[in-house]
Amino acid sequence: MTADTPLSPLSINPAIRRRFILGRQGLWPGRRWAGKQGTAEALRQAEAIQIDPVSIVAQSNDIALWGRVLDYQPDDLQALAYEERLFFDYGGALFFYPMTELPYWRVLMARIRANGRWSAFMQDHPALLEEVRAELRARGPLRGREFDGKKVAAYRSSKDTGLALYALWITGELMTHGRYGRERIYDFTENIAPTGLLHTADAAEAEAYFLRKGLAEQGLSSARTFRSMLKEVRGTAVDLTGARAALERLVAAGEIEALQVEEQKEPLYYLAEDRPLLEALLHGETPAGWQPAGPTTEEEVVFLSPLERVSARGRARELFDFNYVWEIYKPEVQRLYGPYTLPILYGDRLVGRMDARHDRPSRMLVLNGLWLEEWFTPDEAFAAALRGGLARFGAMLGVEGMDRSGITGF
Repeated sequence: MTADTPLSPLSINPAIRRRFILGRQGLWPGRRWAGKQGTAEALRQAEAIQIDPVSIVAQSNDIALWGRVLDYQPDDLQALAYEERLFFDYGGALFFYPMTELPYWRVLMARIRANGRWSAFMQDHPALLEEVRAELRARGPLRGREFDGKKVAAYRSSKDTGLALYALWITGELMTHGRYGRERIYDFTENIAPTGLLHTADAAEAEAYFLRKGLAEQGLSSARTFRSMLKEVRGTAVDLTGARAALERLVAAGEIEALQVEEQKEPLYYLAEDRPLLEALLHGETPAGWQPAGPTTEEEVVFLSPLERVSARGRARELFDFNYVWEIYKPEVQRLYGPYTLPILYGDRLVGRMDARHDRPSRMLVLNGLWLEEWFTPDEAFAAALRGGLARFGAMLGVEGMDRSGITGF
């Protein structure tokens, strides 16, 4: 076989698929990073970590990083983002991204500024925007509550000045300087981002970058998933035929490869550079660089965030045959489990879910319930892994004890 000979397409089973996607996200076979530097590495490997203000147990981003970083500390994330400026938060659905990506995101920011709701808002309220800018120039970084304004009935803010701040933020003129609790503190982008990152990338370059990023984040992508990526990157609808054609161009260029999963008709696509990882898994080996820095997920369970990319938005059923719905927005009478159930990762499977609440006044983690899948039979090894996972989770939360009255047997 010569260097120019195409490699044979891979064929994998569902277990390899699970392990590859989990491992590509840093969740299997165990945490392989530690400390603040490890938190930065985990953020980059995950491609994006979603932020959510709901904190019944902890914020979603902290739970996600706790599952990837040994003895993770939330203060490390705050320092990386808002002191060292290595990451920034952005988006209607809010995520942390590496600061080095800012030139690519500025392409999407410019598109929002030119079209759509926030473009119209800015065109309709030039005086309001200038008033907000003047306040920031005069007073420095500010929270929304530090501005006067007229009351409005809107999702993003209850004041018109809050909407103006958000419009300037989503279009890239402002960035998040820091946070006061969960409140965003705004400042001008040129005061936050390194000077070398204040340019805007070429549109074609940005599209290629974001498609690669999306494929890396997914690990394995169907043509339908890729179509969604294209739509988001281009800002226009893309049909499935067009998405498949784009995939074939990337295959022909050697940037991605297709593989087959047993008992599935449609191929899945992955970055060509990831082939050695899949080949290692096919040989029953742990890929180089994936060795755990602490206990494996068989030795200690990991609780997944409700917004975890490997299990949210229907992916739990697709990958793990696990039916997961975040019930926080359901009326209480419609909930099957609880408002903040966390999927339980044990080995490479989701074996159950736990509903919990962080009682901050008493510094207790209250375990409301534990539900295991019907196919799963717990044993002492699982019980020990669950106890270990709970102890590590409680340490991250800083609790002084656990109320286990909602669960029995463990």
